[in-house]
Amino acid sequence: MTGGQVVTTRWRLGGMLGAVALLFSACSSGATSAVAPSVALTGAPPASAPAPSQAAAPVTIEWWHISTTDPGKAVFQGIADAYTAAHPNVTIHITILENEAFKTKLTTSIQSGQVPDLFQSWGGGIMAAQADAGALKDITADVASWKDTINPGALSIYAYKGKQYGIPWDMGMIGVWYNKALFTKAGISGPPATWDDFLADVTKLKGAGIVPLAIAGKDMWPSMHLWTYLALRSGGSDALTQMVQSGNWNTDACTAAGDQVLKLNALDPYQPGFKGATYDNEAATVGNAKAAMEVMGQWAPSVEAADSSSKKGIGTDLGWFPFPTISGGKGAATDGVGGGNGIAVGKNASPEAIDFLKFFNSVYNANKINSSNIGMSPVVGTEATVTDVNLQAVLAGRSKATFMQLYLDQATSPAMGTAINEATIALFDGASTSAKACQAITTAAASQ
Repeated sequence: MTGGQVVTTRWRLGGMLGAVALLFSACSSGATSAVAPSVALTGAPPASAPAPSQAAAPVTIEWWHISTTDPGKAVFQGIADAYTAAHPNVTIHITILENEAFKTKLTTSIQSGQVPDLFQSWGGGIMAAQADAGALKDITADVASWKDTINPGALSIYAYKGKQYGIPWDMGMIGVWYNKALFTKAGISGPPATWDDFLADVTKLKGAGIVPLAIAGKDMWPSMHLWTYLALRSGGSDALTQMVQSGNWNTDACTAAGDQVLKLNALDPYQPGFKGATYDNEAATVGNAKAAMEVMGQWAPSVEAADSSSKKGIGTDLGWFPFPTISGGKGAATDGVGGGNGIAVGKNASPEAIDFLKFFNSVYNANKINSSNIGMSPVVGTEATVTDVNLQAVLAGRSKATFMQLYLDQATSPAMGTAINEATIALFDGASTSAKACQAITTAAASQ
C-alpha cells in the first residue's frame, strides 16, 4: 500500500504471481520498423515528442497493467494516448486486469504461447523464472543510453544475471516508523543510527512503560523484513545476493542476523500477543500510540491511520528513519529493502514497445505518477513531486540506495518465500536458533 491509491495488492497484502510455464512465445504483433525518437527525458509534456516518418510501418503494442481504477487507470491511458499521438503508426492495445485475474490470465497466456509485449511485473523470482525459460527480452543494450535516469537500486530489481528484463515505474523502501512523542517521553533525542543504539533505545522505552516494537507474528512477513535487514547489514549486499541465488543460507551473514534477533528478543520488546497478531493488529498498535516503532514499508502511515481508533493515526508524531547499521557489519548504511511495480518486456517485443517504455519513464510522466499519488517513481529528479511528508522521508532514504534487496518472499519462489517466513518467525517466537533457521531455508532451497 502507498499513502494514496492501492495500485496493487502486492503491497504486502496480496500473493505472489502464479507458476509460469517454461515454454514461451511472445505475441508482439507489429513490424520491427525503425523507431522515431521519443520525448527526451525532461520535464516537457509528452505532446512535445517528435512525430515519426509517415512511412513507418504500422505496429501494435500489447500492454497489460493492473491499475483498474482512477487516477491510475486514467494516467496510464493518458501516457499511451500521448505516445500514439506523436507516433501515428503505433497502436497501443491496453488490457486492464485486477491483480489476481492478471496473474491467472498471464499464466494461461504464457502456457498458450501468447503473451503481451509489456506487462506488470514485480521483478524477483517469477521474473527470473521467465528469463531462465527464454520468456523475456534482454533489453540491456536498448536501455543503456537512459538507464542512468532510473534509481540504480530500483533498476537492479528488474535485472537478472547481469541482464535487464524490465523497468520499474514505482519503488518504495522499508524503514523504521516511529512515534516522536513516545521517543521524547522515554528520553530519546533522535532516531538511532546503529543497532546497538536501537537496542539501547528499546531498553529506554521499556523503562518508560512503552512497548518498543510492534510486529505481526501471525502474518510472518513483517518480522521477516527486519531479519532481512539484519542479514543485509551484517553481510552486505554481495553476501545476501549470493544466498538468494545459490540457495546456501548456512553463512555467517545468516547466522549473524539470527543472533541479533535473539538479542532483541532478550529485551522483550514486542506488544502483548504479538505471536497471534496480524498486520492490521500491528498497524493499529502503532496508529493508536500503543507501540513506539514498526519496521514497515512506505504504505505504513495510511494503514496505521486506517486501523487506528481515530482513523487518523498519530499525525505529526510519526517519523521515519533508515534501518540502523551493525557494528562490524559489511553492509552499507544506504542499502535498502523494498519493492514496487514495474513493466517486464516480452521476448519478441518490438523496438516501438521499448521506445514506449522509455517514454513512459520520462520525467514528465514520472512526475504525473508521483503527483497523482499512484506510486513513487524511481526516475531521478522527480522526488519533489511526491509531496507527502512521510513519503518524502522514504524517498530521501531511497535516493541514497545503490543496492535494493527485493522483499525476499518476492525475490525467491513462492515456496521459498513461505520457507523464509516460517524459519524467521520461529526466531522471533523463540522457537528456533540462528543455525536452525539458516539450515531450514537452505533445506527448502535444495528442494526447489
